[in-house]
Amino acid sequence: MSRAKLFIENFVVYGFSSVISKIVPLIMLPIVTRLMPSTFYYGLNDISNIVVSFGSAIAIMGMYDAMFRTFYDKDDIEYKKEVCSSAFYFIVITSIIIFILLILFRGFFSNLFFNSYKYSNLLIISALTILIGSTNTIISAPTRMLNKRKIYLVTNTLTPILSYSISVPLLINHMYVMALPISALISAFAMLVSFYILNASWFSVKKVDMGIIKQMLKIGLPLLPNFLIYWIFNSCDRLMIGKYLGDSYVGIYGVGARVASISQFIYTAFAGGWQYFAFSTMKSDDQVELTSKIFEYLGIISFVSTIFLTSIAILLFKLFFVGDYIKGYIVFPYMFLSPLLLMLYQTIGNQFLVKKNTAPSAIILVFGAITNVAVNVFLIPIIGIEGAALGTLSGYVISVFICAIVLSKMKLVIISKEFKISCLLMVLFFCFWRIIFKENIVLSLMLGVIIFAIYCYLYRKDINKVMRKFNIKIRRNA
Repeated sequence: MSRAKLFIENFVVYGFSSVISKIVPLIMLPIVTRLMPSTFYYGLNDISNIVVSFGSAIAIMGMYDAMFRTFYDKDDIEYKKEVCSSAFYFIVITSIIIFILLILFRGFFSNLFFNSYKYSNLLIISALTILIGSTNTIISAPTRMLNKRKIYLVTNTLTPILSYSISVPLLINHMYVMALPISALISAFAMLVSFYILNASWFSVKKVDMGIIKQMLKIGLPLLPNFLIYWIFNSCDRLMIGKYLGDSYVGIYGVGARVASISQFIYTAFAGGWQYFAFSTMKSDDQVELTSKIFEYLGIISFVSTIFLTSIAILLFKLFFVGDYIKGYIVFPYMFLSPLLLMLYQTIGNQFLVKKNTAPSAIILVFGAITNVAVNVFLIPIIGIEGAALGTLSGYVISVFICAIVLSKMKLVIISKEFKISCLLMVLFFCFWRIIFKENIVLSLMLGVIIFAIYCYLYRKDINKVMRKFNIKIRRNA
């Protein structure tokens, strides 16, 4: 199979499964917000997700990526099972430790995250989700590493359907605080059982190897700060909104961010297909040029999709939401582009992992996280939830910018003049939209069309090359 076909097939298949897994929550979002009597309850659910993501990052300790990297060191099937088993039982132990700590000090953590001691039961549900979800991350890994895409398609279809079939009846029965967290816990447990049945042969206590664990920790531990920094990017803004403005605004911000998560269709497709593709092609002679081209193409896709969806953001929110939730449209552009910038960062940042030198990636992300927090502190009191969204976007922009400069100096990535111009045009669009066009859909779309035309001109050679190959293929099949 050609490398282009390998990448595109992984991208498309994981993209389709991503669309299915996320289209259900998006369809259900207007229904859920109408069943909740206040944005406050949606804010609590968002905070619960923050606790889960934070605990999971600590429990996994970068071992998932380390396992993925180590898995391909040898073709020996027994060695691969030793890698999977070692990672799995290590994560089981760390997940149990995190779970016990949260339960023992649930009063303290409830007050820390939820600003009240009375939500300790919600914290217990979050702790259980960490335990099950972290374990599930590893036990499902062989399916992904063996590139069994159809299985992911099925599981990503069933998981959200199961979750909302549980949460909606609970919301109807006025369980506003616990409905979404409980449904997430049950669906996570169902996936754990499913993947255990599929992948049980890959895990055995007898195959745990302390030497392999040490080897993976050398790769994974430097990545742990990365995941904690990602948590700051994705979650710190909500905590700060809660402290400065209250949990009701967390709910408005959360809905805006959830609608913007349609960009996760692209990101999750990339994440699902990229690791397999990146490590299976890492020994190619033109690996640097290949990675650089993918980085640019994904960047252009990200910019174009952001421009056109930003232009109609206010229409989407007025169409699907009522009341205070409509105010969430203002964060949509920033939160839509942010995961796509993370995708760009991981595309070129993976070069550090290929070289088994992950420390620079963590240092770069620190600068992005500091930028994120600084902008949050400065802008949230001034412009509210928009300041938090702008902080998240600013952090990712700084991270991608520094990473590109460092890797360019190391001759591990090539950034073209065309892409630099494309980035400048994206910045100009944001400025015009926010200052002049944010409620004028027609003018925003017109500006978007002009910028899109410029992108097509800049990359006309690449477009012509693709069209020629496409036409040749059509003639061959005729």
